[in-house]
Amino acid sequence: MPFERLNMAREKTVGSKQTLKAIQRGQARTVYVALDAERNVLDPIIQACRARAVPLIEVSSMQELGKACGISVGCASAAITKE
Repeated sequence: MPFERLNMAREKTVGSKQTLKAIQRGQARTVYVALDAERNVLDPIIQACRARAVPLIEVSSMQELGKACGISVGCASAAITKE
């Protein structure tokens, strides 16, 4: 299950702005993106991950990712910052 590491993470970011900041600061260990999110939201995150060689995991829906992060709404992206 792709969410196992995310659920067990000691620290994580939830949401695109916080995730992008974590990637830019070099804090993101693994990034999750929801494929049903808008491309203009995801593209900067995907590009930042590629530029910094951060592992990227694609999940099918924002609803699933939000649930895995422990929130009641969907989210476009999340990152593990501490395992």
